[in-house]
Amino acid sequence: MLKKITTAAAAVLLAALTACGSGGSGDAGSPSGNAKGDDKITMGFAQVGAESGWRTANTKSIQEEAAAAGIELKFSDAQQKQENQIKAIRSYIQQKVDVIAFSPVVETGWDAVLLEAKRANIPVILTDRAVDSDDTSLYKTFLGSDFVEEGKKAGEWLKANAAGAKNVVELQGTTGAAPAIDRKKGFEDAIAGTDLKVVATQTGDFTRSGGKQVMEAFLKSVPQIDVVYAHNDDMGLGAIEAIKAAGKVPGKDIKIITVDAVKDGMTALAAGEINFIVECNPLLGKQLMELAKKVVAGEEVPPRVVTEEGTFTVDQAKTELPNRKY
Repeated sequence: MLKKITTAAAAVLLAALTACGSGGSGDAGSPSGNAKGDDKITMGFAQVGAESGWRTANTKSIQEEAAAAGIELKFSDAQQKQENQIKAIRSYIQQKVDVIAFSPVVETGWDAVLLEAKRANIPVILTDRAVDSDDTSLYKTFLGSDFVEEGKKAGEWLKANAAGAKNVVELQGTTGAAPAIDRKKGFEDAIAGTDLKVVATQTGDFTRSGGKQVMEAFLKSVPQIDVVYAHNDDMGLGAIEAIKAAGKVPGKDIKIITVDAVKDGMTALAAGEINFIVECNPLLGKQLMELAKKVVAGEEVPPRVVTEEGTFTVDQAKTELPNRKY
């Protein structure tokens, strides 16, 4: 009788251990314990915040495409603070998610937490924004736009359509953020050697209220403003409010160039209040989920995946606006 009881107990224990071991841990040699693909992938995503219409569309795309791909999404909003993103990433590491993705608030200061993810064998995907690190092994790939190219497109259009304009004021994105650094560089490279000159530049933190406040200050402190170059639509829309309040006509008295092409920006472009928009596509969700499945399965992915984007004039905005999804 004792022998039968012992054998039965051993069988129950073996079954329990087998069940515990199959709950998402997968093979010991897999990148994050889920290489077989027979368990649901869990992604931890640390978003910058909700500072603009672009970011809202980006978040919606990621949430919808995760659901469509059957990926469990753990989502956090950093409210534009790096410390909040680092805290969220460490939480995802503790929860042993299969993959971590995030859009860095700023470029620097990520090596320590990304090394923690690497040591935990959890692959990391950068979306929308890059990090400034000498160790590229800390992340698998970067999915996003070429911000320098966006700045160049803005500058090239202005060179071709300056019509006597000289003085440019610049509404920068968040200080230290990749798009702010690169869009500034691309624009300056494009207008180098011309009569065009950036006479004032200040961060509006990618927000409409920030753009309005900075533009109000520029209108008071800069004697002659011919052009506003805003690093995103929302700051440009804030600048429009300030320009109107000052009794000037946006798009005529002062040319306005922005980046993003969200619906509110495209509406202002179609109305002639903005003169030119460089597109930055926020709908990265589908590509992100495809990359996540590949890195979790241990497949090789390109270190850089660039999104396809265009530009819009007033007439093009009028045609495109009815079809705009964001």
